[in-house]
Amino acid sequence: MKAYFYFLLIFTLPYLCNAQIDTTYVKPFENKLSLRTYLSMKFISMEQEIDGDIKKFMPNTPMNLGFGVSINNTIINLSYGYGLNFMKDKEKGKTKALDFQIHNYGRKFIIDLFVQKYRGFYTADDNDKNIQLYPDLKIQQYGAFGQYVFNNKKFSYKAAFNQNERQLKSAGSFLLGGGVYFTKIDSDSSFVHKTKNSLHNFQFGVSGGYAYTWAINEKWFASGSATMGANFGTERINYFGKKKIEIYPTFFPRVAIGYNKEKWSLGLSYVNNLIFSSFSDNNNSSIGLSSGNFQIAYIWRLNSNPFWGKRETK
Repeated sequence: MKAYFYFLLIFTLPYLCNAQIDTTYVKPFENKLSLRTYLSMKFISMEQEIDGDIKKFMPNTPMNLGFGVSINNTIINLSYGYGLNFMKDKEKGKTKALDFQIHNYGRKFIIDLFVQKYRGFYTADDNDKNIQLYPDLKIQQYGAFGQYVFNNKKFSYKAAFNQNERQLKSAGSFLLGGGVYFTKIDSDSSFVHKTKNSLHNFQFGVSGGYAYTWAINEKWFASGSATMGANFGTERINYFGKKKIEIYPTFFPRVAIGYNKEKWSLGLSYVNNLIFSSFSDNNNSSIGLSSGNFQIAYIWRLNSNPFWGKRETK
């Protein structure tokens, strides 16, 4: 029960911290209700480097077709996704996945939540050949990441990634925050780390970066942000102060490109969070996890809100 409360608190935090905006830079769309359909691909992959040799473990998961609704500038955002299983490559094996992600863009704060459980991976060469299957490999990641947007009156993450408002003039902002993660990797025999077939890791830390949106013209925009930081971690939370603490680099880029009209929008976005669960100073052994979401969305804004309020009279 406590876990659900914390998730709810993190999800609603951006809306409890409203801020005024400079309307010469940012302008919300007048319509409060929008419907959206999207193609998305959530993922988690692992790179393991041993003595200079890099092996990348990928899941065989297809894109999802989803539908959603946003009410009153995304205070409520419900969606349902359907997996396009016909897009799977059978040669790459089977992947069972539970992937729950929230990328929540508030005025002052952005929040990212990850609950990911994958089983079944494959490796391939640079030409996507010589495929090897690892059906016993399991990767679990639970994480929360948040940042404060300093220039929140002129720069809007909502305009770039939710498209429920427009960035009228180009603007950027410095970012500051951090995250906490728990990772668990297991296999019967295909994964080996320090003579074990498993890895547990708990880490937390701070990060900083910069975000910028180019208002190309009245309809087109492009946005990008990059965050770098350092996490402190060990196998379990109760090991802090008892065992050696490791320091891991982190990297969190985001990209969005979109086209807006008054009644509809089209957007493409990519979010990728890179953390290390094992990192060696002499670079002869490391394990990096890359997780995130790629999405193409079409948004249709309605003239009125049928859930509350009255229609405007002309």
